[in-house]
Amino acid sequence: MKEESTFKFIDLFAGIGGFHLAMHRLGGECVFASEVDSFARKTYEHNFEKISPNLFSEGFFNDDIRNIMPEEIPDFDVLCAGFPCQPFSQAGQKRGFDDNHKSERGNLFFNIAEIIEAKKPRAFFLENVTGLIQHDNGKTFKTIRQILEGELGYSFYYQVVKASDYGLPQLRPRVFIIGFRDDSFMNGFNFPAKEPLKFTMSDVWEGNCDRKIGFTIRIGGRGSDITDRRNWDAYRVDGIVKKLSYIEARKMQGFPNDYEFPVSPTQAIKQLGNSVAVNAVEAVGKNVIIYMNSLNKNIITMKKTKNKGEWTELLVFIKLLLEQRVFLSDEKLNPTINFFDIKKVTTQNLDLEFFIINQSEIEIRNKKNGETKLINIDQIINRQILGDIVNKIKLGEATFELPDFEVIQNTLGFSVIKGGNSNQKADITLDIDNLLLAKENEGFGIKSYLGSKPTLLNASGNTNFIFEVIGLDKNKVDEINKIDTKTKLKDRIELIEAYGGVFHYQGPEKDTMNYNLKMVDSLMPLIIGKILLAFYKKRIASIAQIIDDIHNEGILMSEIQYEDKQYLEHKIKKFLIDILLGFFAGSKWNGVYDANGTIIVKSTGDFVAFHIVDLESLKNYLFHKIKLDTPSTTRHRFGKLILEKDNRIYFKLNLQLRF
Repeated sequence: MKEESTFKFIDLFAGIGGFHLAMHRLGGECVFASEVDSFARKTYEHNFEKISPNLFSEGFFNDDIRNIMPEEIPDFDVLCAGFPCQPFSQAGQKRGFDDNHKSERGNLFFNIAEIIEAKKPRAFFLENVTGLIQHDNGKTFKTIRQILEGELGYSFYYQVVKASDYGLPQLRPRVFIIGFRDDSFMNGFNFPAKEPLKFTMSDVWEGNCDRKIGFTIRIGGRGSDITDRRNWDAYRVDGIVKKLSYIEARKMQGFPNDYEFPVSPTQAIKQLGNSVAVNAVEAVGKNVIIYMNSLNKNIITMKKTKNKGEWTELLVFIKLLLEQRVFLSDEKLNPTINFFDIKKVTTQNLDLEFFIINQSEIEIRNKKNGETKLINIDQIINRQILGDIVNKIKLGEATFELPDFEVIQNTLGFSVIKGGNSNQKADITLDIDNLLLAKENEGFGIKSYLGSKPTLLNASGNTNFIFEVIGLDKNKVDEINKIDTKTKLKDRIELIEAYGGVFHYQGPEKDTMNYNLKMVDSLMPLIIGKILLAFYKKRIASIAQIIDDIHNEGILMSEIQYEDKQYLEHKIKKFLIDILLGFFAGSKWNGVYDANGTIIVKSTGDFVAFHIVDLESLKNYLFHKIKLDTPSTTRHRFGKLILEKDNRIYFKLNLQLRF
């Protein structure tokens, strides 16, 4: 039975479409799917080309999840994923996140996290083997929970579910992990009650089977004797030992009889062994959709907590309304004698504009209907209130409430300034003027020192760069990857070279990042590769010092013809400016700046601004302040040797830039 309210979902590590089938029955539309196995792709498309034609005609049936940019995925409500279980299963080697063999199987969870971070769906529904819970003494599961709940802000529910809990005659225990984006208001998702068997193994075999509930269907170890403890595919039916075929396995997994397999019988049963139990997914999925829709009705009254960045953006907004001017900065963050008078404050996503009439009066105008109202800004904000807010933001952790802001927010009529859209450089939009220029709707980014030092370029899978390691014995891969010192990246690189390995730079992992870097300068991908090796090998963090080192060592001389260091400095300064004002790593850039300036909030709560009217000060500030940083190697899937199926060995380094 379909739910009345429809929703959109994506199907990652899709296999033959167990999630797709279940969620479609609940009224969902699949807008994107990804599956790397060519045989499973054939079965998937054969069965879903009529149900979800746009998936195939519009190119949204992806193969390798590592190649997709999250920003290119259509908007959706629910992320479904039965991510690779081999790294965590009893049947495999249980490498977990350390499984860098066969295309990084163990690290593919982090692709899910990046998609959730970029697309912010209303819910996720994940499935894996129960070994995931206890893997590495529970550390793996704790990491997954910390990322989904702590970093991405979703609720987190999990339960071990058997196929037999929801009507199918198969054990198949699996952990189902559910989470919701807007769950702080209710926080009460429940897994559905268990259901009786719909049929037994005797019904599956159409004969008298000696087991009511079948073994868990697997993909390996076929053909064991029926008395062997490893047996899973032999059954005694009417006194005769029979071997499970895909016909019986299809029933046990909950696929309909008209679900076809345009592959060999061997491939068909392998695909079913890799799939999910459809009835179990459908039963739990129904509760997911009902609960998700109930949360959606309460979203407006739900969230009063914000992180430091969100509170700081609101602080800048109201401080601009009170002070009505912003001073330009020199390269050392000292205010100059030059300033902009502020005439209007708004954002790209806000329906309200705040016009400064005089020192006290602010006119609030609704962009949609033109309605206006006047407020006296100095009656709701003063310097003491702002000072208290600054101190509380500095002391805050994770997400937190600021009751001081509640009256201000209610008076102004809004509580966030970006509306959930993080894919924009202009955090705030101003009408500005001084003796030299007057600009309307001028975009400014906001960078704050009220918390940890702000980032210029956040780490993600989009900021990974690939090196092929030539001349290294593949038998050394595990030894090198096991290095876990405080300086493990430097130590791994040194041991690779000691064993005769040579780093051959390939370029950015993602084509979009390569495109954006070439938009900055055709040589920029090459320059970034040299910068990364200098940072991770020598631990030189300052971008200015790295450029000194590269120039003094002559590292680029053989590949780029240039005479002086200023040549490299010029290119790097343009690169830093273009990141600050122009492009994101995850989406193709058109070369146009989204913002023409940035506001820097100092640790005191005071702020200054840079603007392209004085581009040199901004370039020099960035060049001397930006440092490379080392993000989580596990979270961002870099820093370990990767042995591919063709026995080639690769090594990835990640670019994160921080003030």
